[in-house]
Formats: sequence, C-alpha cells, structure tokens
Amino acid sequence: MLQGEERNKVDRIWEVFWTGGITNPLEVIEQFTYLLFIKQLDDVETEKESNAVMFGLPYEGIFAGHDDYRWSHFKELGSAEAVYRILEQGVFPFIKELHPDGDSAYAKYMGDAVFKIPTPAMLVKIIDGIDLYEYLLSKIATAGTNGQFRTPRHIIDMMVELAAPRPADIIVDPAMGSAGFLVSAQSYLRDHYGDELSSDKAFSKHFHTAMFHGYDMDRTMLRIGAMNMLLHGVENPDIAYKDSLSAKNEDAGLYTLVLANPPFKGSLDASAVADSLLAIAKTKKTELLFLSLFLRILKIGGRAAVIVPDGVLFGSSKAHKEIRRVLVDENKLTAVISMPSGVFKPYAGVSTAILIFTKIGRAGEGTTDKVWFYDMHADGYSLDDKRQPTGESDLHDIIERFHHLENEESRKRTEQSFFVPVQEIRDNDYDLSLNKYKEIEYVPVEYPSTEELLTKISEADLEYGEQMEKLREMLG
Repeated sequence: MLQGEERNKVDRIWEVFWTGGITNPLEVIEQFTYLLFIKQLDDVETEKESNAVMFGLPYEGIFAGHDDYRWSHFKELGSAEAVYRILEQGVFPFIKELHPDGDSAYAKYMGDAVFKIPTPAMLVKIIDGIDLYEYLLSKIATAGTNGQFRTPRHIIDMMVELAAPRPADIIVDPAMGSAGFLVSAQSYLRDHYGDELSSDKAFSKHFHTAMFHGYDMDRTMLRIGAMNMLLHGVENPDIAYKDSLSAKNEDAGLYTLVLANPPFKGSLDASAVADSLLAIAKTKKTELLFLSLFLRILKIGGRAAVIVPDGVLFGSSKAHKEIRRVLVDENKLTAVISMPSGVFKPYAGVSTAILIFTKIGRAGEGTTDKVWFYDMHADGYSLDDKRQPTGESDLHDIIERFHHLENEESRKRTEQSFFVPVQEIRDNDYDLSLNKYKEIEYVPVEYPSTEELLTKISEADLEYGEQMEKLREMLG
C-alpha cells in the first residue's frame, strides 16, 4: 500500500476527477484504465521491438505509421493542449479500433467507450500520476453495489497455482470483474507451456479463441477486462455481458476449470434465479447459488478453485447443509483453505475460505474420501487496513503442500494443515469449518507451590526492611 506523500498525491488526482465533474468511482477507474492501457501498449511494443532486434527478426508493430500515438512520444510534447488534442482526436479513436475482428469482445465493449477527461490541464495532472494506478483501484470499493471487492493479486496467483491450468482446459470466471483470474491463468500457461504455445498451432488457436471465458453485468468491468486480456496477448477471449445466476444463463457442462471470487450481496429474488440452481439448493443466498452454478457449468471431471464466505462452511440452514452434502457426497471436495479476515481489507473484513473441488456428478466412486484443511495465518501483509508487507506468508507452503498431499497423511490436528476423513465430516452435518476439526494443544504451565511463594514473599519483606533501616541511618 502507498503511504505518506504518494497516497496524498493519488488523493489529489482523485480530487482532480471530482472537480472536473467525474464523480462516479467506476468512471474514474475506467478513464484511468484507458490511459494505463495506452501506456502499457507502448511498453509491450518496446519490448517486442527489442526482442526483434536481438534475434534479427523483422517486426511491424501496431503503431506502424502512428508513432505519434505512442505514450513515450506524446507525453513529451510539452504543451498540455497538444497532448490533449492527440489523445482525444488520435490515440483514443485508435485504441477503440485496435482489434481487427469487429465481432471480438474488445471491439464490442470498446465501441461505446467515451473519453471524458474534460480539459488539457486535468489530463496532464492525471498522466503525471499514472504509475500510482494500483492504489487508485482501491477506490472501486466505494462503487460496489453488488457486493464486489477486489481479490488481491497474490491470492489470485496462489489459487491459479493450486488449480494448475492445462493446455486443454476451458476456463471460466462467471463473475470476472477486471478479469484478474483469467489474466493470471494465461500467465501460468505461458510460463509452464510456452514452448507448446509457440509451436502447436491447435493449442495456440485454442488459447487465443476458446480457452478463456468471463462474464459480468457491468459494462465498465467488461471493457476493462477486455482491455486487460488484449494487453496480455490473448487475442479473442469470450468476454460477455451475462447475469450468471439468471434463468437466461443456460450454460451447463461447458468448462473444465472455474476460477472465481463471486460477489455475495445477500439474497436474490427467487423468481429471477434459474430453476436448475434452485434444484441443487433451494435458497436465495448468492453464495450458495454460485456454488450450484459452478457445479452446473463444469464438465464431468472439471475442477474449481473458488472463494466463499465462511458462512458457507458451517451455516445450519437446510440449503447450506445440502450444498455441502452435494459437494462432499456427489463430487470430490479436495481442500478447504481458511483465510484470515484481514486478507480483503481495506475493502471488506469478511472471513473467507478457498474451496477446491472436482465435479463427479453422482454419488459413488471418485467422490470425496477425505478433505485437506489448511489454516492460513499470514499472506505476506498486515491484516489491518494498511496492509503493509510483513515478510510472513503461508502461500508458498500452501502451494507446496497441496501439490504433495501424499506427505500430509501423518499431520496431526494440532498442526497448520491436516486431513479429515469423509465419514467424520458426514457425522458433523457436513460442517467444513476448520475449527470444527482443529485441535488446540494446550501446554501446561507449572506455577510455584504456595509454600514456595510464601517463602519468596517473606524474603522480599525481610530485604525491604533491611533497606529501609539503611535509609533511616543515612538520613539520621
């Protein structure tokens, strides 16, 4: 998190937007994202040009014939009016038409993008603060009407490491926001399967056109998500406006991997919810409906790594118990990772957990035999609103242990991670809260005997009397 003068600088930038008439936090984020996108396009092109020179390869980039549209060029023009003119009349129309496929998600959601920064002076002030964009994103929390709160990038990356995407996967986030999970997944695939991606044409086509799917109900988020994916080199992901819980969403058995931290805003009108979701667990609570959705949209054998509020783990309603029973008895629940409540501060103080499961779709062979629990104590940052780096983190330990679960068999309930057999979970009404199974090891404290304490008190009294007598002699 930024501190001191840096934080003040960003707050002043926020005031620049406010006084310029842009008061909706999402609109502020959107305008700032356009500028960051333009800057990063230039950064990416510069890297590609350098690589082409290094390997002696020809390269004609996206700015061919439009070098004046590059961030590194126009920001040095000197005149605020000149910078404003080239951005409004040249660069912004250029990025709106950047994708060659007019039917792409990028083209669709950038088509109605509007450059709203009203004055040259205001634009220059914002450009000067572009590197502080990450802190500015925290302002989006004030616009969360659907229970959204940002998922920290290091938590997203950990979940992707646990899910370990594969080249044949079809990945979806049904509540994608700015597409953080999809961006992290594509980075993982590039890191682990980069050679195949560059040499296997079928894999490359799948990666760029059929692997990544993201849905949201906010066009601003869709626009930001589309820009985010294009910036990270995914040419044509399926990013679309969709109310994932509604009856209009008929997706079923389409995906092999769900990565999500869906919004939890309480209750929905049951009449607007798909009957197929209510059939799994009759409820109005969004956190339970999203779990039903994940199970419905996964293919048999598909995996999920998703965040749920703690109430899902131990809620006593019939719907809570039923969704947990379905996860345990009709599918394979592999892990429950309990996270401390401070992980989502300063946006929210809710306690959450990560569930990792595989869709089986029926009771019997292949379903849950035991569940791995992990008690996360630290994620590398303080658990207060400041979220300052601490150097203490369980994330690497979680990843290592999860990928070597065969070594966890002997772990005791008093340790940070352990297995619980499925029958014990059934016997406890399918309760999945870590504290239900974790054992606290009490270390006995030995106190001195009464006689020993009285002796020490008597010795102290005697010493006190001797010292007082010496003091009287000195004063007399």
